[in-house]
Amino acid sequence: MAGGQEHWDDVYGARSEDALTWFEAMPAMSLDLAREHLEPGAPFIDIGAGASRLVDALLDEGFGPLTVLDLSAAALAVSRQRLGPRADAVQWIEADITTWQPERDYAVWHDRAVFHFLTAAEDRAGYARALTHALRPSGIAIIATFADDGPEMCSGLPVVRYAPEELAQELDRLLPGRFETLDARRHMHVTPKGNRQSFQYSVFRKTHR
Repeated sequence: MAGGQEHWDDVYGARSEDALTWFEAMPAMSLDLAREHLEPGAPFIDIGAGASRLVDALLDEGFGPLTVLDLSAAALAVSRQRLGPRADAVQWIEADITTWQPERDYAVWHDRAVFHFLTAAEDRAGYARALTHALRPSGIAIIATFADDGPEMCSGLPVVRYAPEELAQELDRLLPGRFETLDARRHMHVTPKGNRQSFQYSVFRKTHR
């Protein structure tokens, strides 16, 4: 995956959580979509969660079991420390999503801003393998990327920008006929420094095929 573990450990070690460009005190869009598609008691996984506060919000609302996956041990440590004793209620996985092999299935897969870092075709193929193996039939994938008018770089790395229809086409190319699009929304993220970043959030359902 782009950057590698050392890169992302350095990113999270260099500044506080709330100074990172992708910081959200309340991840409202992600939480709204999770509420729409996650049933109480159904397993949820946050891919490339970093130090996101989505897990905090889902715990607050009684969802679980929850799994958080990230390449960076430093990022996971930030979240575990922030949650304190509540961290024991979460499964933490340090892994590269492009090579990860799931050990269980999930009802909802959430990814805010991992997929757009996958500039190499083989990395996108690895991500797709993990996605289809991890998600149960009729499971939901929420995938957010920089939109087609979003930034071209993030954390010193190039990204691939997507319009919702382009992301749907790429997912169907990687996993033909395996997912159907349920929803797509635009979102303007404002960074801690006040810069505006255009995102798209797409929601897919895994078919039984």
